[in-house]
Amino acid sequence: MASCNRRDFLLFITAGMGAAALKGCEQPYRSNFLGSSTTETPSFAPSFKSVKGPMPLPTYEQISGADHQAISRKYGKYEVIDDLVLPEGFTYDVIASWGDPVGDSRCGYNNDYLSFVQTGENQGFLTVNFEYISGTWEQTYEEVIGISLPIAVVKQALEAAQSQSIDAFSLPGKDPLRQAILEISKEGLIDMGMGVISLGRDSEGKWVRTYSSVDRRITGISGWTDGRYLKATGPAVAVFRQGGRGYHDRLGDKIIGTFANCAGGTTPWGTVLSAEENFQSYVTESVHPDGTSFSPSETPFSTTRGLGNVLGLAGNKYGWIVEVNPADPEDYGTKHTWLGRYRHEAVGVRVTAGKPLAFYSGCDRRSGHLYKFVSSDRVIDPSDRQNSRLLTSGMLYAAKLYPDGTGKWIPMAAKTAVNPDPASVHIGGAIALPLRPEGGSFVATTDEEVEAFKKQYKTLGDLYLGDSQTQQGAILVDAHLAASAAGATCCARPEDTMIAGDGSLYIAFTSGGGDRNGEGPDGRIFQGPGGVIPHDPGWIVRLIEDNGDPDALRFRWEMWAAGGEIFQGGLGFCNPDNLEFDSQGNLWMVTDISTGSQNKSVPPGRVNQAGEPLASRDLMGIYGNNSLWCLPTTPPDAGQAYLFAIGPMECELCGPFFSPDQQTLFVAVQHPGEYNGKRQNMASQFREFAMTGLDGQEFIQTREVPIGSNWPGKNPTDPPKPSIVAIRRQNLGAIV
Repeated sequence: MASCNRRDFLLFITAGMGAAALKGCEQPYRSNFLGSSTTETPSFAPSFKSVKGPMPLPTYEQISGADHQAISRKYGKYEVIDDLVLPEGFTYDVIASWGDPVGDSRCGYNNDYLSFVQTGENQGFLTVNFEYISGTWEQTYEEVIGISLPIAVVKQALEAAQSQSIDAFSLPGKDPLRQAILEISKEGLIDMGMGVISLGRDSEGKWVRTYSSVDRRITGISGWTDGRYLKATGPAVAVFRQGGRGYHDRLGDKIIGTFANCAGGTTPWGTVLSAEENFQSYVTESVHPDGTSFSPSETPFSTTRGLGNVLGLAGNKYGWIVEVNPADPEDYGTKHTWLGRYRHEAVGVRVTAGKPLAFYSGCDRRSGHLYKFVSSDRVIDPSDRQNSRLLTSGMLYAAKLYPDGTGKWIPMAAKTAVNPDPASVHIGGAIALPLRPEGGSFVATTDEEVEAFKKQYKTLGDLYLGDSQTQQGAILVDAHLAASAAGATCCARPEDTMIAGDGSLYIAFTSGGGDRNGEGPDGRIFQGPGGVIPHDPGWIVRLIEDNGDPDALRFRWEMWAAGGEIFQGGLGFCNPDNLEFDSQGNLWMVTDISTGSQNKSVPPGRVNQAGEPLASRDLMGIYGNNSLWCLPTTPPDAGQAYLFAIGPMECELCGPFFSPDQQTLFVAVQHPGEYNGKRQNMASQFREFAMTGLDGQEFIQTREVPIGSNWPGKNPTDPPKPSIVAIRRQNLGAIV
């Protein structure tokens, strides 16, 4: 198997998930594929000493689970730091921050996925995703960028209209309010998309920017005025080119920009894949049965959302995987529509000589599906730049998981049978399905509604219109609803998908709860330790294709590691997100605890004011800030979790990516200060948390929590800025 050079020499030997056997505690998940292993204390000897988090961990220091007094003494007080906290002997260098120059534009906001493609000794291209803008962007934009936006004017108009949003698309072209909204939308979309930054390593071993002519931005408005349109391949191109029932932007297969760029992947032929995730925040997600978009008016403007409204962007052109060659200064991206349109989180790249190409990706929603694209043709040379053509023909599949640990791949094709799961099996008791003939979707809340739907429509071809090419394109445009109709498993926010050295797939399922519409994951599959439903802290799942073949139609799967508290069978982390392997086969993982939940107080007894037990979603504050973990994958400690880093206030750590020599771990620090903005006068609060020891006994922790952030500058008046960092050892040795 070949993959990008950072994983070329991985020798992964699968094994059971080792666990500290804590007497009286729920045991963590263990693999049964090749047996399991249990030890009293972890024997993995990491080349770093774990940092101290707010929660007692058996991988931090040897404390007996029964020594409750020692635990409460050591963890009774805890201070949260507004910085990137690393183990002793490590440091970080800031590579770029929001607002820094990149090509003829600037470094965007909320950097996410990172990919380093080496071009020579001590040099290469760092490709960066910029995902979204938020309230802190609005608060600090003028200070950082030096331009004043008419935000106050638009807010006054919203207040006067007693509305949260404005349909700028329907306003006259010269209307002053439309022009104000256009200015804000343009700047917001510039701060999303992708960027290519050239790097070199200096004499001190630090990665620094070299500002080459290849440096460039691919923004949310690329092509709008500069001719830098994105391209498209695959069946949905037929949908883009035709008129139809819905909105048509008259650009054919030309696409204006890319935005909502979350995680991604890197190919062994040197291109970077970028996943458009929550595009529905900016353009209309719903489509007609022929795949054409609903009107831009369906997603009006509201300061940091609906930014595509005033530009009249066609929603069906967003939600794809974008491929970019960072070394080609004229490449502004290609959207490969065979990979499907949905809320892509990432893409796992599996490239094996003599086999079809297989790309895996998850739809990050609380009822999202896991997908696999398989190319029609086979790979000859994994490093051949022409392999991109393999993405232009194949089949997209969605995963069906069974409770016995088996599963199958369902083709997203017109002849596939309609066979959705009952509404009642989902956490929340509902499932969204295609609405016909109107287009869009409806939420079925009873099993009877689902059965009636199955009787009315027999195949996906009954739900989507057009000739064979256009109909296939419409299915791919509406991939989430098509997969639900075909019976694919509704999952627990499938985020990153990462291929191990043996070809097995690791998937981060971030959270097991339902959404406000009642949609949620299949409760028969997504259960916490002991069968708990819902399990909000999430899991890491391992999937093995039958016979190890990338184009297999059946697979086996297991809950490889669970988030949650130690005494309940979790490993101490919460809400796993981006994944990365190092050269030793260890899995690195960052967490994605929602900003509003970080360091939120948990009262004594873990009960609300009415004396009722708090739901698991109300306990997220115990985990503190988002963090970065290392999990061994080889026995006897496979699945143990070692805390490597803790992020600054109200941030998310994203996109971990090792340099080929393993001496650098690139990390994106996203949205510091997202909840409280700029930290003023070094303000902090003392909060109380009902914590638990390794044995499950409660103790009260008093935690000092900074209010807002000044990172990365760290001076009292500095605005928080999303930034890209390079983590290294102070002695320049390998990370592991």
